[in-house]
Amino acid sequence: MRIGVDLGGTKIAAIGLTRTGESAARATAPTPRGDYDATLDAIAGLVREIERQSGATGSIGIGIPGSLSPVSGLVQNANSTWLNGRPFDRDMEKRLGGAVRVANDANCFALSEAIDGAGAGSRVVFGVILGTGCGGGIVCDGRLLEGPRRIGGEWGHTPLPWPEAEEFPGPRCWCGRLGCIECWVSGPGMAADHERSCGDVLSAERIARRAGEKHADACQTLTRHASRLARGLACVINIVDPRRDRAGWRIIADGTAV
Repeated sequence: MRIGVDLGGTKIAAIGLTRTGESAARATAPTPRGDYDATLDAIAGLVREIERQSGATGSIGIGIPGSLSPVSGLVQNANSTWLNGRPFDRDMEKRLGGAVRVANDANCFALSEAIDGAGAGSRVVFGVILGTGCGGGIVCDGRLLEGPRRIGGEWGHTPLPWPEAEEFPGPRCWCGRLGCIECWVSGPGMAADHERSCGDVLSAERIARRAGEKHADACQTLTRHASRLARGLACVINIVDPRRDRAGWRIIADGTAV
């Protein structure tokens, strides 16, 4: 069996896949934000739950919101900042008593979609994750373009293009810079923009629901979000020229092409 774990900023999801790619077990848990050891324990608990449900063991792969530095082997550039500077793969191997493979979550997503998902058959695929953070991955001719420092595709830490007067210099990002795209288009970024605009403290999910109910403030927040997302992606498109079919670029929502 193959066990895959997605370590997100809000939740951790695990799945067990058979040799034929069928789902044998699933499990989720909230992410212990700010607590490194508790995060390791939560992942180990999910792996054991997958093994319990399926009655089998197997290889383990973990997608993280960052990457392992090719120089130090420590986590770098994770918006889940309590992971940064830690030997995550080695610590997980100690918890689980065996080998663990670790890769950037957006790279995993982009490669999966390029091989047998919405981007199958395309020479160039750019995959975007919008969640607690804002990640990206580039696949060309079926191969990831990570770069020598494993930061390829990380468009979330470039400045917002063509900023309006009220968007400059922008909010401060966890990376220390002002106006990163992640500050605008991530879930927390949209929530913060909504609060600045109208004073309401709502999650991105709640804002989307209210927009669906035609609440004016929420609709305006989504309109601003769409503009910022489009401006950010326009720069990516000009650089990597991902494939576009007749229906437009593919959007994956909760694993479904729409």
